[in-house]
Amino acid sequence: MRISHTTSRATRLLAVAVGVVTAGALALPSAGAAAPVVYTASELAQVSDLVEASGVEGIAWHVDSASGRVVVTADSSVSRAEIAKIRLTARGKAGAIRVERTPGVFTRLVSSGDPIYGSGGRCSLGFNAVRGSTYYFLTAGHCGEVVSTWYSNSAQTNLIGPTIDYSFPGDDYALVRYDNPAQSHPGGFSVGDAFVGQSVTRTGSTTGTHSGTVTALNARVRYLGSGVVRGLIRTNVCAEPGDSGGPLYSGSTALGLTSGGSGNCRTGGTTFYQPVREAVDEYDVTIY
Repeated sequence: MRISHTTSRATRLLAVAVGVVTAGALALPSAGAAAPVVYTASELAQVSDLVEASGVEGIAWHVDSASGRVVVTADSSVSRAEIAKIRLTARGKAGAIRVERTPGVFTRLVSSGDPIYGSGGRCSLGFNAVRGSTYYFLTAGHCGEVVSTWYSNSAQTNLIGPTIDYSFPGDDYALVRYDNPAQSHPGGFSVGDAFVGQSVTRTGSTTGTHSGTVTALNARVRYLGSGVVRGLIRTNVCAEPGDSGGPLYSGSTALGLTSGGSGNCRTGGTTFYQPVREAVDEYDVTIY
């Protein structure tokens, strides 16, 4: 039987239409696909506490409001089993955790050297401060924990003064009093608060001055061999042992005191800073 031209054209159009419908059907989302779980702020805070409860060392973590996840950064010392332990500790909310890796090991950046020395090692001076007519400086709490008297030279003959108070772990700040009138204590800073994305600079006795960006606030970290420090500023500025206690600043605004981190200034790393405002408020001093 002869097929007419009109019938043949209709058949081709029908085939094209069927093809379009089929392609559209393939593009539709699967009925079984699960939407990403949305966690509330209180749930994320709970997960953050559970990460701390895991007891795993060599990790830092913070709540990332933008992604709705608790970001856990694990250094090279953390095993797969320990990461599994963190997720297990989070119980049914393990999906709220996003794990990232960083090279090196999270440590407190204290060592033996200059420019401020004590029997327990070498750290860096943070910010000078005053209360009444008495002058002080702020440095890291883990430095104040191990050094009771500070000197400006490695022979420990040029006295600066004693550690008056320190807080570590939990916080990481210390107050040192100037007892030597021959020691200068210049200023030039006022206290401010860091924000994510802010361009910042850090100065330390080991590596000098380096710059970078604030990547998170209110971070927690558990250094190897110590407890958890909370409420820290996280940055991508490099640092090395001996830089502990040194200042983090933006222009003339004092932001933080170097606490610790991983990596080095050859390959980079992640570093954490104690917000300086907390120390200023605790000790009732004024940075100048």
